[in-house]
Amino acid sequence: MERAQGLLSAELPFGAGGVSAGTGTPLAGGVHGPARLRALTAVVLDTLESAARTRGGPLPAGGPDEVARRTTALAAPVLPEEGIGAEAALADLVRAVAEGAADPADPACVAHLHCPPLAVAAAAELAGAALNPSMDSWDQAPAAGVIEELTTTALARLVHPGAPAPDALITSGGTESNLVALLLARERAAAGPGSGAEPYTPLRVVTGANAHHSVHRAAWMLGLPAPTVVACHDGRIDPASLDRTLAGLGGGPVLVVATAGTTDEGRIDPLPEIARIAERYGAELHVDAAYGGPLLFSERLAPRLAGLDRAVSVTLDLHKLGWQPVAAGVLAVADTALLAPLSLRADYLNADDDTEAGLPDLLGRSVRTTRRPDALKMAVTFRALGRRGLSELVEHCVRTAEEFGRAVDARPALRRRPGAIGISTVLFRPVVADEREAEAGDAVVAEVRRTLLMDGRAVLGRAVAEDGDGRRRLWLKATLLHPAAASADLLPLLDLVTEAAERAAAAEDCDSRSAAGGTGAPAAERLSP
Repeated sequence: MERAQGLLSAELPFGAGGVSAGTGTPLAGGVHGPARLRALTAVVLDTLESAARTRGGPLPAGGPDEVARRTTALAAPVLPEEGIGAEAALADLVRAVAEGAADPADPACVAHLHCPPLAVAAAAELAGAALNPSMDSWDQAPAAGVIEELTTTALARLVHPGAPAPDALITSGGTESNLVALLLARERAAAGPGSGAEPYTPLRVVTGANAHHSVHRAAWMLGLPAPTVVACHDGRIDPASLDRTLAGLGGGPVLVVATAGTTDEGRIDPLPEIARIAERYGAELHVDAAYGGPLLFSERLAPRLAGLDRAVSVTLDLHKLGWQPVAAGVLAVADTALLAPLSLRADYLNADDDTEAGLPDLLGRSVRTTRRPDALKMAVTFRALGRRGLSELVEHCVRTAEEFGRAVDARPALRRRPGAIGISTVLFRPVVADEREAEAGDAVVAEVRRTLLMDGRAVLGRAVAEDGDGRRRLWLKATLLHPAAASADLLPLLDLVTEAAERAAAAEDCDSRSAAGGTGAPAAERLSP
């Protein structure tokens, strides 16, 4: 025990009051913890800085095997017989993770809805981790519970400004938010007309072909029928198809799930039309706005989400277009009474007499029990930037995507997917891919992406989406969430894609000639597997 304490506290002597009281405490909290944390944080920050320089790009070069080799060399064994001390362990493992990171702070890391967190949010995350409140009872999180209530109230009013009693929950992300939304809808359906002598009709979920996979998984987890999928046009729910689908269901409880910011294309479903159709058939509406929800911060962009306030529940995810460290999910509801099914009594957490005596009941604020104070980093960010500051960051990303799209249009060797930019997502592909048959062209696109990944030079996503001729093709995807990167910072990415596409096409041509008995270059010269 003494050796372990020494290794955690860099062999500093412990005070007479014991581990928790002395200046050599290994703990992060208390009066003396911050001093120890300050020293260890310096190790972390120094290591992060040097590792970023060593990596030298958005992704480590060499591919999975090389990353695994380098990481294992620094991190193994994870559980040695004898510890190596706090500083050494931090230096090794933080270096391993940072040198082997996909760094969303690099302008060339644009594959996913994976944002670079703001420094102020990360600093708030450190405070939350040091204090370690658990958000399932007041006596574990007295002030953190108040912060969460202030944060959820502000977000609920942002989503449902005209509702008399809107509310919101903090979740681990869009997947959990969608799960809870379907859970609440299922419980409302169970408490409806069919809950008496009449046969129970299960909730039916109707969603677009563009919906996030979490909607289907949530229905499966909750024992609901598989969602009915509505056809989409240009990546958005087709209202006429939705109308026909609802007409054909023949009554019963229905939850329509629309999307405001699809993962692949950033498309926003026609929410006003969907809301009108849902109301006509007595269906409820849930909107997955995990990506697009932060458009509400901007007065200029918020109209793109017209109709959102007519949804009974809305998913937000601020570790996407909100620059929060993971996790930072939200589920907003139009009326706090809708959250009643989550109420739960556990005597050690929210005994009746404690609640009657005025202790806040936090247990019904989540489907989880122990959970982190994720609202703290959101609240700090909101207070630091204000709605105007957040608006500027959101508008910057949208504007940068539009400029990036125009830059693609100006390159003869590249072609952008026809149509408008989807929030901050740009789909494009090399023209050399269009010069080949469908499968061969898509193979070139996939090869370009893997080549840049293996070289560690760029992290581009991939998406299959409808082209101007109606055919579905594979596209490179740039999801622009960097709140400070200018369009000029992204232009080298287009050069990398053009160069890699030419090489990949040439390699495929050589392979084709070899397969036909020619004298092309051997397959071993290809740029990536």
